[in-house]
Amino acid sequence: MGPGISGLSGGMRAVAAAAALAVAATGGCGSGEAAQEGEERVEAFGRVVNVEVETLAPRDFTRTVQVTGVATAMRDVVIAAEETGVVRRIVRDKGEVVRTGQAIVHLDDAILAAQIRTASAQARYAEEVWDRRRALYENDGVGSELSYLEAQHALEQSRGNLEALRERIARTTISAPIRGVLNDRFVEIGSLVAPGAAVARIVQIDTIRMVAGAPERFAAGVGAGSSATVAFDVLADLRFEAEVSYAGAVVDPENRTFPLELTLPNPDRSIKPGMIASIEIVREEIPGALVVPQQALVAMERGRVVFVVEGAGDAARAAAREVEILVAQGNEAVIESGLAEGDRVVVVGQQSLTAGDRVRVVAGARGEGNGGRR
Repeated sequence: MGPGISGLSGGMRAVAAAAALAVAATGGCGSGEAAQEGEERVEAFGRVVNVEVETLAPRDFTRTVQVTGVATAMRDVVIAAEETGVVRRIVRDKGEVVRTGQAIVHLDDAILAAQIRTASAQARYAEEVWDRRRALYENDGVGSELSYLEAQHALEQSRGNLEALRERIARTTISAPIRGVLNDRFVEIGSLVAPGAAVARIVQIDTIRMVAGAPERFAAGVGAGSSATVAFDVLADLRFEAEVSYAGAVVDPENRTFPLELTLPNPDRSIKPGMIASIEIVREEIPGALVVPQQALVAMERGRVVFVVEGAGDAARAAAREVEILVAQGNEAVIESGLAEGDRVVVVGQQSLTAGDRVRVVAGARGEGNGGRR
């Protein structure tokens, strides 16, 4: 092989050798025909990059924020005794559903019952004295005004004492202030309780309150009325659509978040207070957005570019488009400028491309292919 060929690279030597063999094989062909065939063979060995594409079409894009929430009971009430007494009867036990006003525990009321009997007798006596003195004073003018007033006030006092004792004896029956599940009972029969002592705990969980904290940077986009989706890891089949019912007005200085609350229906009580959930809250809706996968973006010195395929078949070429990104979320980015509807964006193979490369579309997110030679 001559010195001119030995100075070439390995790939070019192979091409030149193939051309030489072609000339030798043609024998009687002219030199012009041999050169033309050699050029065609070099073109056949030219660079063609296989790519996958996705055709851009406008669609609605939703910006969201992900937060973690904790389920809490809609109401959680600890019932305390209001009277001193010994527990004589337990009416409802743990795990039972109780209605508002339904008795849970009865305290011994024997002493108060005796006091009521005494107070009743005193009230009847005071009423009799009042009736007589009033008749004498108002009808016959007998007696002083002072004795008249004393009888009147004595009756009012005795009636007040009786009413107070009746109220106290009513409070020896400790009842449910709300409807819910009797989650805890803190006393047993024979226990002596004093006013303020915890007796039972009732939780209302037919409706659940979700409590979460959102980073302060989302304060402008998240508030009361924002749509949300709630999903529990331990309840894989359940997803709830809800709205933010409350957004705090103050940022916690410790963790730089502001509180959020949502309410969820829980008729079968499958959600237990204390469960952790992932909450996705809608920040913004962008209609008619041009969205590309983040992987389609290629970093260049002058910024981000996206490669698109122009032409078809053997004429398909890669073109680089500089793009401006409006927002990015997860594995997607909304393009503000640089692309148009119908552009075929390269989503696989773009890292190997330079502008002007020949490409062969072998597949695509929408099942595209250009039918080019394999």
